[in-house]
Amino acid sequence: MIAGTLPVSDHEGRALSTLTEFIGLQRTELQPPDEISRGIFGRGIRLALTHRVAADALAAAVLLALSTVWLAGSPFARLDTALIQTALIGLLAFRRVWPSAVFLAVSAIAFGQWLLNVPLLGDVALLVALYTVAAHQSRIRAAAAAGLLEVGVIMAAVRWTPAGTLPRSLLFLTATVVAALFAGRTVASGSRYLAWMDERARRLEVERDQQAVIAAAAERTRIARELHDIVSHSLSVVITLADAAAVVGRADPDRGVEAMAEVSEVGRSALSDMRAMFGVLREREPAPGLEPQPGVAGLGALAERIRATGLAVDLVVEGTPFPLGAAAELTVYRIVQEALTNTIRHAAASRASVTIGYDDPLVRVRVGDDGTASPPPGASDHRGHGIDGMRERAALHQGTLLAGPAPGGGWAVSATLRPAEQAA
Repeated sequence: MIAGTLPVSDHEGRALSTLTEFIGLQRTELQPPDEISRGIFGRGIRLALTHRVAADALAAAVLLALSTVWLAGSPFARLDTALIQTALIGLLAFRRVWPSAVFLAVSAIAFGQWLLNVPLLGDVALLVALYTVAAHQSRIRAAAAAGLLEVGVIMAAVRWTPAGTLPRSLLFLTATVVAALFAGRTVASGSRYLAWMDERARRLEVERDQQAVIAAAAERTRIARELHDIVSHSLSVVITLADAAAVVGRADPDRGVEAMAEVSEVGRSALSDMRAMFGVLREREPAPGLEPQPGVAGLGALAERIRATGLAVDLVVEGTPFPLGAAAELTVYRIVQEALTNTIRHAAASRASVTIGYDDPLVRVRVGDDGTASPPPGASDHRGHGIDGMRERAALHQGTLLAGPAPGGGWAVSATLRPAEQAA
């Protein structure tokens, strides 16, 4: 059934399809990229992917032409043998549409050829059909097709002995069957691997988008926290200064003017901070005029603003300062700012103390006042939210925060940060 000629390997459209998908082809459209589509080679790939029957018919026509040239010079050149060979090879035009059906049809025609005792070069169509089944069908069907073809190998070797002797013929023809089977299974395995790579790339894209959404949510939370600190602190100072200006304005107009000037300065500073924050969000690159986020060095200016409201603030630094990092310094600043804001709004205190203690790798922050030990009615919710925000900031740096009545009276906020662990 199989002539004694090893077939030339056929370029498999499935392999081309999978390869093109791997470099950016969409499976549903089966259109190669523009870089591949240019030139004769590109047009050939496009034809093989989008018109499978036409591409396979063209390959079958080339194989039929070569087989016809061989048949014309052989002693079997007859009309019936030409028709048999044409039927064998012509069915290959539909090999990728109906792989199993084409293989069975080709096998049936080859069996009729064996009954007529006519060896033909066109029997390579059996190997091409087996290759197609192995590349596109399941392993069980591929094994069954190979077993059926091996029976034909034995029949052809016994009747025609194309390699001169029966053992050589069996070995040679069996080798062609095994080669076609393994070539098809290799292409199938490569297609599955490339499909897995494509699916993995899609999943990575989904995960990347999800991470972007999570990062955006975290950024919104950070912005909300920063805005809370800026607006809450600034409004508290502005309200206190405005109340003071209203009280002393009649008795001492100069002090009233100074208080209102301080109100204007605090309001402008808060507006500038908010504009800077939203400016960073709008610009892909930070504008050269934006100031850095506040840190420990800005606590002095913060204390001065609080003193302008009439609350005396003592700022003490203990230990040897060491680098905390921008994030940890911002956390220290915001904790002090929030604690002093709560003191102005709720504690009715006359004095507050801020202590920054350095004990490498720890930094301790304590803000205390001599006011009431508990917030006034209706203010607990505001104080509670501020404390939760300070506690969350401390947790970002492997730290803890405690807030409550101080042993000697008043209210105290104590935080311990470990910025070195976060950096590590």
